[in-house]
Amino acid sequence: MLTTYLTGAPTDRPPLLIVHGLFGSARNWNVIAKRLSDECQVISVDMRNHGESPFFPTHTYADMAADLAEVIEANGGRADVLGHSMGGKASMMLALTRPELVNRLVVADIAPVAYGHSQSHLIAAMRAVDLDQVETRRDADAQLAPLVPEDGVRAFLLQSLDVKGRRWRLNHDVLDRDMGNATGWPEAVSGQFDGPVMMLYGADSDYVRPEHRPLIKALFPRARFAKITGAGHWLHADKPREFEGAVRAFLNA
Repeated sequence: MLTTYLTGAPTDRPPLLIVHGLFGSARNWNVIAKRLSDECQVISVDMRNHGESPFFPTHTYADMAADLAEVIEANGGRADVLGHSMGGKASMMLALTRPELVNRLVVADIAPVAYGHSQSHLIAAMRAVDLDQVETRRDADAQLAPLVPEDGVRAFLLQSLDVKGRRWRLNHDVLDRDMGNATGWPEAVSGQFDGPVMMLYGADSDYVRPEHRPLIKALFPRARFAKITGAGHWLHADKPREFEGAVRAFLNA
């Protein structure tokens, strides 16, 4: 089972399950989880092959949806679900395959489509770090800098580095091999989720495009779209208060 983290006490409302994206972990969402826990219990997870969760030999959206279903079943049997990027796709797959487990769904800056980009270059960069020469996070950052020039991306990746243990909390081998699964979307997916859905996206991101809307509405007839001005793909980090406010308003609607 996935490693889970509970924030706040149970209430008479369904808990909120937060599902992070590729190369992320539950810790990326600690601040938002704590703030949203004033109204309901929040369950954050480390996804398979990430963080402190087990490393598995496969990494598909069917796998990830089954993992999330197991978490919800162990925590009351029904939840609101918030997923970002890869976690958003896993959450959509969960809603389509196990709709009885999902109350409301928030999908953050991703669509149920295959994308042409790969993030394998970031795995290669992480693999290139000589962990024997790393005493502090700054040492690893200096090694990463020539390969990953963006400060924010390096900082994000380094959250998954266990400096003392000299290991990455990411299953690089499986994530690299199954990168096409993570950036893709299974063609055989069908059905509908009839519950409330908010497609929340960054105005400066191109992950959710106008041409995606007919497919989204076919799978999620009650989907509505909302954008956050001044935010890119990592909208929860770019505009955390605006992100929190949009999620809170939707969950309370």
